[in-house]
Amino acid sequence: CHIHSRPYRVTTFVLKGFTDKLELQIILFFLFLTIYVFTLMGNLGLVALVIGDSRLHNPMYYFLSVLSSVDACYSSVITPNMLVDFMSKNKVISFLGCAAQMFLAVTFGTTECFLLAAMAYDRYVAIYNPLLYSVSMSPRVYVPLIIASYVGGILHASVHTVATFSLSFCASNEIRHVFCDIPPLLAISCSDTHTNQLLLFYFAGSIEITTILVVLISYGFIVLVILRMHSAEGRRKIFSTCGSHLTGVSIFHGTVLFMYVRPSSSYALDHDMIVSIFYTIVIPMLNPIIYIYFHCKN
Repeated sequence: CHIHSRPYRVTTFVLKGFTDKLELQIILFFLFLTIYVFTLMGNLGLVALVIGDSRLHNPMYYFLSVLSSVDACYSSVITPNMLVDFMSKNKVISFLGCAAQMFLAVTFGTTECFLLAAMAYDRYVAIYNPLLYSVSMSPRVYVPLIIASYVGGILHASVHTVATFSLSFCASNEIRHVFCDIPPLLAISCSDTHTNQLLLFYFAGSIEITTILVVLISYGFIVLVILRMHSAEGRRKIFSTCGSHLTGVSIFHGTVLFMYVRPSSSYALDHDMIVSIFYTIVIPMLNPIIYIYFHCKN
């Protein structure tokens, strides 16, 4: 490596982003600014609604307000920096800034995974035994579930951040992405990234499998309740209650599985950039819309 003959001395990265065309960058700037404004309004509005309305003071809405705050933070880690880059000639991010961005993005993304699983369990408890719901899902249960989701996110992010930024970067400091994500960083490292690829595949894979299993088992029991029901109105209410969560889970896990849990040989950075933009920026905007739509329908 040519930088002071010490590969780890790279101090900045350049985020190449979507395009170099100024006209397109201006269009993308206003598009993502609009998405970001709607994301903050929707998610922070939902949090304020849950805090302000005493009728919504139950575990289901507490989980939803935490999910909304995670979505607002998740989008805020990436979008503001991306908006600045659209309007800048030098799309530079410092080494530490890149590490911090990746750490926070992975933390909030993983926390969302665990929260969606906890919300599925909450729906199972509420529907399978509604009379005992307030006891089974007391603060002694849902508060540790929320804390555990955050702790899981922080631990997972720590593993990947340490592993990625321990690598040597010397061939290039140009990241073909709009933010510091794991696959594009591994792609420009001049170290052997085999261990990192395995960590990504097995850690992300284990989290995905575990959280999806919790969702599937919870909804398996919910389906049993629906099958035993004679009331069409009762069935409709359950579908309406669970529909928002199932929609959110399907969209989120579908994109995450596509992005991370596959062999490294199948990575195509330009294509993956679109997918990662979808789950880090578009999904946080969609979540409050999905939940509000199903709530109003109910």
